[in-house]
Amino acid sequence: MKKLFMLFLIGFALNFQANSQEIVELTLEEALNFTLENNVDVKNAQLETLISKATIKETTASGLPQITGSLDLNYNPAIPVVFLPNEPPFGDPSIPGDVIPARFGVSFQSSLGVNVRQMIFDGSFFVGLRAAKTYKELTDLDKIKTENDAIEAVKKAYFGVLVNQERIRLAEANLARIDTLLNETRALNEAGFAEKMDVSRIQVQRNNTFSQLERSRTALEISEQILKLQMGLPMEYDVLITETLEELNPIEEINALLIDEGRERVEVSQLQTNIELVWLDLKNNQSQYMPTIDFVANGIRSGAGNSLGTVYDSQNWFGSSLLGVSMQIPIFDGLLKSAKIQRNRIQIQQLENQRYFLNESIKNEVYTAKANLQNELNILRVQRENLDLAKEVYDITKIKYQEGVGSNLEVVEADAALIEAEINYLTALYDGLVSKVDLERALGILKNDLLN
Repeated sequence: MKKLFMLFLIGFALNFQANSQEIVELTLEEALNFTLENNVDVKNAQLETLISKATIKETTASGLPQITGSLDLNYNPAIPVVFLPNEPPFGDPSIPGDVIPARFGVSFQSSLGVNVRQMIFDGSFFVGLRAAKTYKELTDLDKIKTENDAIEAVKKAYFGVLVNQERIRLAEANLARIDTLLNETRALNEAGFAEKMDVSRIQVQRNNTFSQLERSRTALEISEQILKLQMGLPMEYDVLITETLEELNPIEEINALLIDEGRERVEVSQLQTNIELVWLDLKNNQSQYMPTIDFVANGIRSGAGNSLGTVYDSQNWFGSSLLGVSMQIPIFDGLLKSAKIQRNRIQIQQLENQRYFLNESIKNEVYTAKANLQNELNILRVQRENLDLAKEVYDITKIKYQEGVGSNLEVVEADAALIEAEINYLTALYDGLVSKVDLERALGILKNDLLN
């Protein structure tokens, strides 16, 4: 399948350059696989998982040795003066004044150093590292949720295209049937066996059917644009669906869905992960009461000279180094950490309430989706029966009219009833497919067909 998409993308690039429009044949499975690779929201969710991986590396880096280097070169245009007391044994009584000015320093100074700091203990680091990994799990769940949303949208858009294609097919068949009846009635009118009003009545029916056909064509174009947008397919392409509504609505699969217990919904896992993140934030705030300990080390080489040329003479450079341990102990922060911990605990209570409500909502959603699907199946069965009856009534009415024992009005009414039955049947078929998708979402199995 991936090779197919790669060839498709290569073909797209070449054809786009040639400014030619191509037709892409799609099955539902191919449309869904293409969506998972090209839908904008799905791609952004995939990028978010990469950001979370980088966050883990960023957090880990703070616990590794931090090494910095420094290089300084300073020029003193005026060397500072230091005043010393003019007192024995170092003073000179012959010099007037009670202080002696002295300059300590040279015009140029330079230093080269390395500083190393290594964390020994910091409670928040380990909590933060675990939180970063938990955040990565959350972004993975967000990606799955985004994929589910995209699959649901594409399935419904795909079914919308199929319904509009079927509407066009039926409208064209109806138009051809009415044109035949209109021509026959005109011939009878010219021969004196039918009234002008009979021709006008059929012409009105013909005009209504033609308008319905044009509306269906416009609806098809719009539904195809929606499908391409949801899939991430460039608008320059046309789609050709090779399946029918009946093929995508097998009764065995629907009956299996009605007894399926479902899987754990990704929304539940998302909420559980959010609860874990708040717990980790609480632990991080609690860890702020503990001291932090760091190992520090540095080494410095310094040099100086009265001229720039002598600053970097090796005889003017001297070294120094330091090794130590630094500890910071929190004493009082105005009860800031206590307030944060209290806030975390309240947030956890809120999320626990949300989890309970979510579980109950999912149960209700599954029950409602199954009830709706069962109801749509019953409606579909009735509408299928109505369609067969409408066809039978139309055929009988037309035969009676042709044999002169029926009226033109009966034929027009039977034709209108047949068109209405066709529309009702298509609507019921589409509603059944949408209810099937809603039940798959409620059961948490939207991606099952793609994973098998």
